[in-house]
Amino acid sequence: MKEKTVQELKQMIDDGVDFQLIDVREPHEYEACNINALLIPLGTIVTEFEQIEKEKPVIIHCRSGARSAAAINELEKRFQLTNLYNLKGGIMEYAKEIDDTLQPF
Repeated sequence: MKEKTVQELKQMIDDGVDFQLIDVREPHEYEACNINALLIPLGTIVTEFEQIEKEKPVIIHCRSGARSAAAINELEKRFQLTNLYNLKGGIMEYAKEIDDTLQPF
């Protein structure tokens, strides 16, 4: 599975790279703490497939990387997408390494 580190994500944001960021956590997790990603909870990722960009990089994240990995596995299997990246360490790693004001749970 392809991955991006939180440092790579931050660099992409700073450089204005055209990509999509998707959060597959639950709404209450997103409301408590988010990094301006499109919220598509894991349980709806297949039915919300049309919201996922096909022509640019898509970074998918969750709390620690497990749910986003599951989402990517399912999307790659069902729809043969090749533009998906898992955010290594999820929002927990982002909060630790990039923005310590975030308080994910």
